[in-house]
Amino acid sequence: MQGVAKGDHMDLTLQKGTELGVSAFRPALTKRGLHLPAERLSSKSAHWQGVIVGACEQCGRTELPALHAPATLAQCLQETAGDELRLVLDPTAEHSLAALAARPVSITLVVGPEGGLAPEEIAEARHAGCTPVRLGPRILRTETACIAALTLAQARWGDLM
Repeated sequence: MQGVAKGDHMDLTLQKGTELGVSAFRPALTKRGLHLPAERLSSKSAHWQGVIVGACEQCGRTELPALHAPATLAQCLQETAGDELRLVLDPTAEHSLAALAARPVSITLVVGPEGGLAPEEIAEARHAGCTPVRLGPRILRTETACIAALTLAQARWGDLM
């Protein structure tokens, strides 16, 4: 779940997320994220689908990740309620990914847009069952945070060794 980001930040997140094995992307409409009219979001979604296809071709992946329609953060959180491990990136969180339990069956990762999630959005994610985690002492750009979190999760529980 990625807060819809400006410019090519979203493209990079989709491209690298596909390469790292993400099974589904949920663009989340957040307070600090990119705000576009519905017709522009539809056009962006078509572009994002092309980015995912290109990333699959580049890395030899044969299974295309799902790209869900952009939705509010609340809707995205509701749609992923059944996932076993739900994480929200929060630079003020007490724990890192290393402090989490054994291998989950499914993971939802909530990443904010530029400027991060608003405090009330982090609270909303926590209320919906997401565990706040930090990635370290630095504040990362949205696409870097996503790539770093996916890489750490893959190294810990996935197929990166």
